[in-house]
Amino acid sequence: MVLFFFVYFSLVSIVAGVFTIAFRNPVHCGLALLTLLLHVAGLFVLLNAEFLFAVQIIVYAGAILVLYLFVLMLLNLKTEQRYLHTRHAIILFATAGIFGELLLLLLQSPFSGAKGDAPAVAILQDGDSFAVGIKMFSDYLLPFEIVGVFLLGAIIGAIVLAKTPTAVDAEQE
Repeated sequence: MVLFFFVYFSLVSIVAGVFTIAFRNPVHCGLALLTLLLHVAGLFVLLNAEFLFAVQIIVYAGAILVLYLFVLMLLNLKTEQRYLHTRHAIILFATAGIFGELLLLLLQSPFSGAKGDAPAVAILQDGDSFAVGIKMFSDYLLPFEIVGVFLLGAIIGAIVLAKTPTAVDAEQE
């Protein structure tokens, strides 16, 4: 049964990823991206990674996609600027292929990263969300707080930019 769901989630993720870059309408691209993100979350469930599932749904399928759609709605895209030209698509796919090969080489190298220090039995007993929380608020408390300050600065910057009149607003008055 797990194999069936893995094949389903992976095939739909691949098709949705292709549709995300192939559709011409930005709203359709956003819906295809939503489908992709939800099915990737399903893959996390199959891996027993509940924390990553929740992060995928809340952060990516929720917040990031909403921000993406807000930008699409706020931008007044001209129809000729909205379409991906064939030459650009070929360059995009070639670049993605090169980066994919580099990623595979990196994952197979001895520099792929260190293994965690918690035993697998402890993680299975307490759960991966508990293990991530303990690690984040003990060993990585300072970086976690610094990211919070950066996000606060980004929110303040977004509010300032939203309230600042632009040259277009001055011309309309």
